[in-house]
Amino acid sequence: MTGSSVLDAILTETRERVASGRERRPLGPSHPAVREAPPVRPFGAALTRPGRVRVIAEHKRRSPSRGAIREDLAPGDVARAYEANGAAAISVLTDEAFFGGRIDHLVEARAACSLPVLRKDFVVDPWQVWEARAAGADAVLLIAAALADAELASLLAVTREAGVDAIVEVHDREELDRALAAGSRIVGVNNRDLRTLDVSLETSLALAPSIPDEVVAVAESGIGKGADVRRLGQAGFDAVLVGEHLMASPDPGAALSRLLEEAA
Repeated sequence: MTGSSVLDAILTETRERVASGRERRPLGPSHPAVREAPPVRPFGAALTRPGRVRVIAEHKRRSPSRGAIREDLAPGDVARAYEANGAAAISVLTDEAFFGGRIDHLVEARAACSLPVLRKDFVVDPWQVWEARAAGADAVLLIAAALADAELASLLAVTREAGVDAIVEVHDREELDRALAAGSRIVGVNNRDLRTLDVSLETSLALAPSIPDEVVAVAESGIGKGADVRRLGQAGFDAVLVGEHLMASPDPGAALSRLLEEAA
């Protein structure tokens, strides 16, 4: 299956899941679960520290490109290990069909640490933003390749209403321009081409000069060495998101500590 067909399959499954969830549990700003959600932890602010690249450490059990990574680790244990070893924030995959995640994993991870937590999923509907907020998410991922301009702008408006940050994920200059035009304040450059599943750090390095200084810049995918982190920091990135490299290690927390030491 090609990357493009994988993305299409994920989006089809996601829309079906959202339709079912919305019918089963209507969520919006006035829903008790949203009103009673814990206070938002500042996500974007946690990613900016002059002179040091911050790490968003990810809980990721499996992926379409790699298959099973680590399905035996509890989200709470992983979140505690990441916090103890220098993560600035936590990312949690909540897509079940393709990544083995669940929204409950985010709830568990957030309860186990004091760091801001990103819901990483294929968000295509406002209902998912409210679901994320009800679960305690401090930020959500919006993927430019999966959204039309009007959808992206609308979902960014919903994140502002919900009080959560949004990383708008891009892969090329056209998507970056779309993200900036929509008003994104945090941009994530995915080094994995969702159409082919190929990975190259050159994607981030090529786009870095086009990201305005006032926009928080995050590099995603394909980062497994301290040298990678240093190169990206020198190019202007504020933070990196690392998942597979950490989760594939015998001890994800220790792997994070080594990565940060190598990057220093």
